[in-house]
Amino acid sequence: MTKNEFNSLVENLPNTERMPVLFIGHGSPMNAIENNSFSLRWKLLAKEIPTPTAVICISAHWLTQGTKITAMDFPATIHDFGGFPQALFDVQYNAPGNRKLAEETKNLIHTTNVELNHEWGLDHGTWSVVKQMYPLANIPILQLSIDYYQKPQYHYNLAKELAQLRNKGVLIIGSGNMVHNLRMVDFARINDAEGYGFDWALELNELFKKNIIEGNHKALIEYESLHPAAKLAIPTPDHYLPLLYSLALQKNNENISFFNDKTVGGSLTMTSVRIG
Repeated sequence: MTKNEFNSLVENLPNTERMPVLFIGHGSPMNAIENNSFSLRWKLLAKEIPTPTAVICISAHWLTQGTKITAMDFPATIHDFGGFPQALFDVQYNAPGNRKLAEETKNLIHTTNVELNHEWGLDHGTWSVVKQMYPLANIPILQLSIDYYQKPQYHYNLAKELAQLRNKGVLIIGSGNMVHNLRMVDFARINDAEGYGFDWALELNELFKKNIIEGNHKALIEYESLHPAAKLAIPTPDHYLPLLYSLALQKNNENISFFNDKTVGGSLTMTSVRIG
């Protein structure tokens, strides 16, 4: 498919059946090239939901001042990690972007002025997941950045402005981890088959799920006061904020389901959410 054909995909996009919204615990970059329980579930998920016209991902790994969206024709594959096998660095996920969708998204957002970005690309918070879901790289992929200088409520409010895109075949994915404390990971137990979680990580994960099921988004936005161990679960907000982008797009009475609900290395959860 040519660049012009891809660009035409979202020009005057007709309304479609409302797409689901996902929050995906992406975990290790190795999930991009391994066939494990997490990546196999991502593959299956792609078969369970409608094929999107495009994907917009809010990744924990693109933190900016201000909000930006990728607007290049073919975003680069960013290898934003170290210490992994060469096979991971050799991955090139050559999916197209879509400038017209970037412009449409920019115009939908009134909370702030969104910058059309031509320098970033797809970081591993995005491509490690979509490579498994859409291995043919034949669906346009865009990233929306996280303004790291804004409060959780700001991100939740901004995400609500993306709602129209769900009716145009666009799959919106928040990619991070609900519980994400790398400094406390027990690497000796990182590969436990049944998973391994510290008591506080398991408790927080269940509390997050409870509030998601009950639609108690206010408590999740104000997560710092949700539980005494919240600071252990979320020492920095980068991997948690993508969850708020996904939850903000939930409609009344939409089905919620969890998958990859597993704790690894004591202090990381792969728990993921499907809305709709």
